[in-house]
Amino acid sequence: MTEGFTACDLTCSAATEKASNGRRMDLEQPIFSVLTGGLRAQQAGGAVGATSDTESGIFSAEAELCVEHDSELDWFCGTEQKPVCSQCASSGSCRGHAVTPLATRVTAVRNQLVDVCEKMQLQAKRIERFIEQTLSAKEQKLQSAASRTREQVLAQISAVREALEEEEQRLLEEVQREEERVEQCLLTQRAHWNQALTSLTQTRSHLVHTLTHTPDAQLVTSLEEIAERMEEAEGVGEPRDTEQLSLNTACSDSKLLRGLWASALLLGPKVYGSPLLKFDERTVSPLLSLSEDSCTLTFLHKKSRQSLPYDPARFDCWPNALGSMLMSSGTHTWVLDVGQSGAFKVGVCYASLERKGSGNEARLGYNNQSWVLSHYDGDYSFCHAGKKVPLQVVKRPQKIGLLLDWPSQTLLFYEPDSDAVLFSTTQQFSAPLLLACAVTDDSITILH
Repeated sequence: MTEGFTACDLTCSAATEKASNGRRMDLEQPIFSVLTGGLRAQQAGGAVGATSDTESGIFSAEAELCVEHDSELDWFCGTEQKPVCSQCASSGSCRGHAVTPLATRVTAVRNQLVDVCEKMQLQAKRIERFIEQTLSAKEQKLQSAASRTREQVLAQISAVREALEEEEQRLLEEVQREEERVEQCLLTQRAHWNQALTSLTQTRSHLVHTLTHTPDAQLVTSLEEIAERMEEAEGVGEPRDTEQLSLNTACSDSKLLRGLWASALLLGPKVYGSPLLKFDERTVSPLLSLSEDSCTLTFLHKKSRQSLPYDPARFDCWPNALGSMLMSSGTHTWVLDVGQSGAFKVGVCYASLERKGSGNEARLGYNNQSWVLSHYDGDYSFCHAGKKVPLQVVKRPQKIGLLLDWPSQTLLFYEPDSDAVLFSTTQQFSAPLLLACAVTDDSITILH
């Protein structure tokens, strides 16, 4: 709107704009008629004095007038966002503002509404298609996938159950055979020693009778007979207990059952753990350093070592450290990050393990008070009382887990990432146990 526009010019411009924009409305009529049909019907049945402008689409019972000029509000001031008359636009308060004919503005708004409605209609159709096609297909696929998954779970559980039932039957039969063997040994031993007892009793009675009733002259001539009797008594031998008289618990050993049992404890709904387990600073060798959180042991090179105050609990020669928590009941599991360490030991020991000196009494795995998994020069082994059991490790583990089940007296080493059992042993632990570790390369860390 320029300053030289007259009211007549504005009127002519508005009429031209109405005519040109009316064609846009005709093109949108199919959808717009649906949107405004009710409104048109309502206006058609209105008061007698109602007027309509079919080109602009404005419907009103009475045209609004400018309060200042008493003229029809047929222009729209974009600056102030309100309808104005031609005089306000040309020489009044809205002079120099961006003004357009009201009909043009209304048409633009209505066209904008039509566009929005069209977009909403298209979006509604897309939603309908999505519901009818995609979601319905997904529902069918879901039901099919769930059914297949259920069948797979049931098949796997069935296979495990069948294997467990067969293993149960086999193990129970093994236990039964071992029990029968021990019972037979006990019966044989009982019969043998009862017979030996009867023989000894008879021999003793005969010798006592000889001693008390034989005349001296005859007694001295009975030495040969007495010697024979004594030889018979000595031939009976001394009774002694043997392993043959005890049930061999190895009859219940099952790799399948042990693996499933360990998996149930490590991955089942009731997972055991020792979140408070840390290294006891008092036990840490001067060859090692302990992190601030007391969870990482690092081997120190000679230049980095410092003299530590004397402590009876500290290892002074071997690079060992013990845990801070005694374990004497329940089930405990923990994981150690061994990383790239090329030499380490992880396991358990009694609290009474020797701490001083370079002898085997303080060397993990070389006495009867410690049980450890050892890694050195690429080889893995289980060590106890100086005896090593070589382990076949397919993939070098970055982590090693330990499971201590006190009720069954079982110590198990496993690889957490694959849950593979590396080694397990059943012992008769006679005292509470502590975590025991040693490292001479890099570091090891207790993970929580």
